[in-house]
This record gives sequence, C-alpha cells and structure tokens, in this order.
Amino acid sequence: MLQHLYIKNYALIDELDIDFPKGFSVITGETGAGKSIILGAIGLLLGNRADAKAIKPGEKKCVIEAQFNISGYKLKELFDENDADYDENECIIRRELSANGKSRAFVNDSPAPLLFLRSLGSSLVDIHSQHQNLLLQKEDFQLGVVDIIAHDSDAKDDYAKAFAIYKADVRELSDMEKKLEAARQNEDFLRFQYNELKSADLSDGIQEELEQESAALSHSEDIKSALFKADSLLNGDETGVVACTGMAAEALHSIEGVFPKVKDLAVRLDTARIELEDIAADVSSYSDNIDFNPARLDEVNSHLDNIYSLEKKHHVETVSELIALRDDMEKQLGGIDDSDELMSELRKKVAEAEAICRKKGKALSALRKKAAKETEKAMMSRLIPLGMPNVRFIVDIKEKELSADGQDNVVFLFSANKSTEPQPVSEVASGGEIARVMLSLKAMISGAVELPTIIFDEIDTGVSGAIASKMAQMMKEMADAGRQVVSITHLPQIAAMGEAHYKVEKSETEKGTTSHMRRLTDEERIREIAGMLSGDNISDAALENAKELLKM
Repeated sequence: MLQHLYIKNYALIDELDIDFPKGFSVITGETGAGKSIILGAIGLLLGNRADAKAIKPGEKKCVIEAQFNISGYKLKELFDENDADYDENECIIRRELSANGKSRAFVNDSPAPLLFLRSLGSSLVDIHSQHQNLLLQKEDFQLGVVDIIAHDSDAKDDYAKAFAIYKADVRELSDMEKKLEAARQNEDFLRFQYNELKSADLSDGIQEELEQESAALSHSEDIKSALFKADSLLNGDETGVVACTGMAAEALHSIEGVFPKVKDLAVRLDTARIELEDIAADVSSYSDNIDFNPARLDEVNSHLDNIYSLEKKHHVETVSELIALRDDMEKQLGGIDDSDELMSELRKKVAEAEAICRKKGKALSALRKKAAKETEKAMMSRLIPLGMPNVRFIVDIKEKELSADGQDNVVFLFSANKSTEPQPVSEVASGGEIARVMLSLKAMISGAVELPTIIFDEIDTGVSGAIASKMAQMMKEMADAGRQVVSITHLPQIAAMGEAHYKVEKSETEKGTTSHMRRLTDEERIREIAGMLSGDNISDAALENAKELLKM
C-alpha cells in the first residue's frame, strides 16, 4: 500500500509531500492542473524511462520517493533474487534525475537496477490509464485475464517446460535435416576428398620421418664417403684409433707395478677403447647399409609432395590437422549412410515431445475453459448494474497451434444489445462501454491476485450520472475488500464516494507556473464537488447536491 509520496522539482511541481490512507481515495482538479504529472512521477518509481526534460526548469535535480507498506505481500523472494535489503513491513523507493541526463534508483536506500524496480513496481501498484483500454485489442491480455482467474500457474509451468523440450527437439530435427541435405548435395565431393585423404597413408609423425629419410637418401654418397673415412680412422690395423688406444693402454699397464700413478690412466684408456670399439662397429654397420636408392627417394618425395599438396589444399599446416579433417569427413559420410535411422529416431523423439506437450496443453485448456465460464458470470454480474441490462460477455476460446502460451486463442466477445451478435469487444464497444468493461475486469482481477494499490486515471470517460455512481461503488467495494484504490476523476459521483479527497491545483508564482496537491477538508470537499456539479458559479442548490452525494 502506498503510504507516502514525496516529489521535488519534477515538471511543474516544486515540492509535494503527502500521505495516502488505505481504502478508496479520489483526486480531482481542472484539466492541465497537473494530475498526469503526478502519475508520471509515480511511473518513474515503477521503473518507467526517465527524461531529463522532466526536471523543473532551472533546477539541477529532481527527486521522487514513495514509502510502501508491504506486510503480507510475500516479496522476500523477489528481494533475495535481486540481492536487495528486505524489510517485511516497509519499502522505500527513490528515483533521482539529474539535468545531465543521469538517473539513479534506490530501494531501501540501496542502488537498484531498473529491471528490479519494474518487477517490484508491478507487485506494488497497478496504474490504469485510458491507453490501457487498448489492451482489449491484444490477445495476450485477454488470455492473461483468463489465466489469472484460472489460478493455473502450475499447469502453465508444466506446459511451458514441455513446450520448451518440444521446440528444442523440433530445432534439433530441423538442423539435422538441413545438415543432411547440405551433406547429400556435397556427398560426391566429400567422398572424393575423404578417399584422397585416406589414400595418403597419414599417421602422426609421418611427415617428419619422411623428411628425414628424404634428406638421407638425397645425400647418400656424401654420407657413405664420410662413414668410410670414419671407419678407416677408427678401424685401421695399426694406425686406427681403436688399435692405438689399445696399445697405449697396454704400455701403461706394463709399468703400473713400478709406477702406480698410471694405473687409473690405463683403466680409463681401457674404457675408452671399449666405447671406441662400439662406435667403430656402428659406423661400419651404417656404412655397409648406406646405398644410393633413387627409386626409394622418388617414393619418399612423392609421398611428401602429396602431403604438402593436401595441407595447402585444405589450408592446414600439420598432418594432425589433415587426420582430423579425414576423421570428420568419415563421420559426416557415416551420418549420411546412417541418416535414415537417425532421422527416424529424431522424428520419433519430436512426436513423443509433441504428444506430451499436447497433453499438458489440454490440461491447461480445461482449466482455462472452466475459468472462462467463471469470467463470463463475474463480468455479467458487474456490467449489468453499470447500465447494460442486455449485455452479453463471452470468453471465446478456440484451439490454435501449439505456442509458448498454450494452444488456446482467447477473444472477449461483447454485445450491449439483444439485437446485436457478440463481436470482439475492441471492435464494437463504445468508449464508455470499454471503460466499464475494463473497470469490471480490474475489479475481477484484483480479487483474484490481490493487487495492493490500484490507480484509475479517468476510467470514467464517457459515463455520467447513475452509471458513474455504480462505477464509484465498484471501486469502493474493491477498496473495502482490502485494496488501496485511487481514482483520478472529473465526475462528482465518483469524487463523493472517496474516503479521502485530494485536489491538484495550478498557480502562478514569481518562478512561473507550479502544480501542487493537497487533501481537502470536509468543507472543502463540499465546495469542490459542488463546483464539479455546477461549474465556477457555485449555487446553493449545487452545495446541497454535493452534501447529498457525500452522504452516499
């Protein structure tokens, strides 16, 4: 419930500081006095887009702040989701606009994003202005009304989950169909490329091995000559390194008895001779196995050329990447070969998901159809007293294709006369009739969802007299049922029904035009309502009529 509103430097308002009681309150004032400005300020608190032009000329900043009693609103989860400080009894929302275009929002003195403000605002205040009557043209609004009356949130959630799975499966099937179609169109070329890669005899490290072998084969004569020379130097009968090392070791061994210092040297020469013998044996073996083989060189180079060509063709740099491409092509070709079985499985999956979705949709439809009857009955009970004795209000539900909100197309059909067949309400209802339909819908909805604060902005457009009194009574009953209702009105019948009466006035000061709002005393209410009845020249009869209205 809105308890207190403070506005400073917003549009024509210098400063407004006012309390609101529970129950039914009314706001009156001449056209252009500033009633819409106050609504605009409240809209900013509910997360509407800010405009620096709204700041009062000459001022650097405007501030709008409201205090709400939120006890019993069950908003803790919303505060927790937004990591905001929660007080189970009180909530203070503040919005600040700077002349430089910056806007800041606070909830309980902590900075808050606009998304949180909008979510919180929708749970605190419902503003019904004339443009909201356009909602009657929208199917989702009409469906939403039925869902509210149906209390079908659990069934909607079940359906939404099933629909999400169904749509995901449909997308998967569609994507696979496109991939397979593209693959089939490219199958011949894909198979040619795969066979080309497969026949290349690719393996990890093959390129490096072939490059080393090619280098060896290309320099076989130089290698053979170097190995022969090394073999000669190592294995010469008397001048070879191996023989010389052995003789040196024997010479030292021969004197180690009389000159022990050479014993370690002799041992080291023995070790060196053994290692040299091994080296000499390997050199000799390599020398024996090196032959110039032009055929093998051609084979190796041909294999390498093929690898280089494939790397260039596929824009890769390594054999590993070629192998990955080959394996992927093999998988694609396998998918084409197994596509019939795969598509059959996916179609079966989609059919099963659709069946579950339709089952959930039918359960949701059943709740909506039951709620449609309740809505028709509730609306008739409200519209007939509002001057439409022959009214017919039908909630027409027809089946549609599965969609995010179910499989129901909902249209409100309306007729105010016996001779006219019910048609979509937005097409046949007059302005006054639409106002009464929307008020009745709001009254019905507020009872179902317990909207805490409802503000009606001139919902009485196009009505007068006894009908206005009935509309006022309906708003009063909504307030008596535990909701705070505020009505901005031009009709004395509605103004007189309010428990608290506020007047918005405009005045000229040295600083320019200003707008302000104040709560009227009982005596001021009489004169205000009398003025609404008779105009500027308030007669005694008008005053008496005002007193009579206030007794209602």
